Amino acid sequence: MTSLPFTQVDAFADAPFTGNPAAVMPLDRWLDDATLQAIAQENNLSETAFTVPTPDDPDADYALRWFTPAVEVKLCGHATLASGHVLMGSRTALQFRTRQAGVLTVKRDGDGYALSLPAWTMEPRPLPDFAAGLGGAPVESHWRDGGYSLFLFPDAAAVRALRPDFAVLRALGNIMLIATAPGEDSDIISRVFVPGGGVDEDPVTGSAHCLLTPFWAQRLGKTKLSAVQASARGGHIGCRLEGDRVILTGACRTVIEGQFIL
Repeated sequence: MTSLPFTQVDAFADAPFTGNPAAVMPLDRWLDDATLQAIAQENNLSETAFTVPTPDDPDADYALRWFTPAVEVKLCGHATLASGHVLMGSRTALQFRTRQAGVLTVKRDGDGYALSLPAWTMEPRPLPDFAAGLGGAPVESHWRDGGYSLFLFPDAAAVRALRPDFAVLRALGNIMLIATAPGEDSDIISRVFVPGGGVDEDPVTGSAHCLLTPFWAQRLGKTKLSAVQASARGGHIGCRLEGDRVILTGACRTVIEGQFIL
């Protein structure tokens, strides 16, 4: 029998039961991929983050991987923020080596944290099949290779009113669909759906803001933005565009601590 430490954290959360829950599970060494995926399926959260110390890596403190209940993902912002929250201790910053997103940094930022992620741009592209499954009437659609799509709606009410057909979207593959519009009490509003990756609607999505921040910075003519993700749980994210990096700020709340028994 093996016992693994387990912490569940609400990330980008002003209080417990808001933001996006993530499981953080520090390991001494990597388990096989099938076991990691099975643990994430058992946790049944948007993401489970696994970390392993990297004492021989001069640029990173830990290696980091993320799994939904269905697949390993290329980048996850909220579970990276949660990992920094769990592992920071008395330090002021941590670096995480990832397989496809490079080195990500989490720093203390007042009562919360600042997370540095890559800034990703998109290209306009008609996406009629995805738009039909998403519903509503987007006025623009954009694409980034790797499975990222963005749909611009005329206003926040249109984003809040979406009722996607998840069966249709699931059949189209592991694609992130971002619905966005100008915000009401924030600069931008969004909702994010990844049914092909095992998450019908993600509560608060850091990786989506790698795309949303450059997209809206150009349109609004400013590099510092306030963002609301309008899921049922909801969350607030501070966004800054700094060259080829996006800096996301938010708080974390630990809600469960225990042991995972294999």
